[in-house]
Amino acid sequence: MFLDNINRALVTHDLIQDLKWSKDLREQFVANQSEVLDRYPLSEEERSAIEAKDFHSLYQLGLHPYLGAQFARILFHSNESGAIPAVQHLLASIRQEK
Repeated sequence: MFLDNINRALVTHDLIQDLKWSKDLREQFVANQSEVLDRYPLSEEERSAIEAKDFHSLYQLGLHPYLGAQFARILFHSNESGAIPAVQHLLASIRQEK
């Protein structure tokens, strides 16, 4: 998870930015994640990592660290539960803890 490993072509970056800026898309994502993911030309590895909430793999693929933290907040509904659970899940995933 280093800045020199960022893959600027990673489609996940676009997905996260779109989710950050569109409340409607976030609501759709919560209601039917698979349907939203179908709209993006994600690689198999990206999609699998997203579905598994596997941030370690996403970072290995070149996810920008800032966007990873933002994505954790979206995936773990930090607006409802606060940021701590999202951070805990993010760190556990990076450390590959079960």
